[in-house]
Amino acid sequence: MKLYTYFRSSASFRVRIALKLKGIPYEPAFVHLPKGEQRAEQYRGKNPQGLVPALEDGDAVLTQSLAIIEYLDETHPEPPFLPADPVGRARVRAMAMVVACDIHPLNNLQVLKYLKDPLGHDQDDIDRWYRHWVSRGFEGLEELVRRHGSEKYCFADRLSLADICLVPQMWNARRFKTDLTPFPNLVRIDAHLSALPAFAEAAPPAQPDAF
Repeated sequence: MKLYTYFRSSASFRVRIALKLKGIPYEPAFVHLPKGEQRAEQYRGKNPQGLVPALEDGDAVLTQSLAIIEYLDETHPEPPFLPADPVGRARVRAMAMVVACDIHPLNNLQVLKYLKDPLGHDQDDIDRWYRHWVSRGFEGLEELVRRHGSEKYCFADRLSLADICLVPQMWNARRFKTDLTPFPNLVRIDAHLSALPAFAEAAPPAQPDAF
């Protein structure tokens, strides 16, 4: 497999975690987002959206991190990322979507760059925007984890897709100096997960393209 990735991309971080947890070897292909390499014609032939990640598996090129992770879960069933029962699967997917569908789309690089140019906001405004939407999303996620999680995981006493989505968002929240004190459950779970080898090896500072 080949993963088109950028070290600071939280969506790429999710897929790196999933690949590490499954024990799947892959070749990284680095796409430098600030330089605009994701918009190059050659890369858009892989992913018409011009976003990372993209995963090549044989003749198939897959996009969108949650779709890629569920593909990996279906083709490499151990360890499973979703519970066996329908209600459990729905709850885990809901937690993952708080991050991937509510927080991340408002705060990804293309949105932040648009706020700066052409809309003309300064960096302080942009950072406040980022922190506001992370905190709004985390408010709901904190309560979901309180209801359905455990000491170590977002859902029940097992690792899931929700955990894979949480850790990259926590990493970026800290990068933008978000106040995480209102979210003790998320902070505790993130600390446990981030110490696990698969999460640590997938983290941005551990990537060859990190700088």
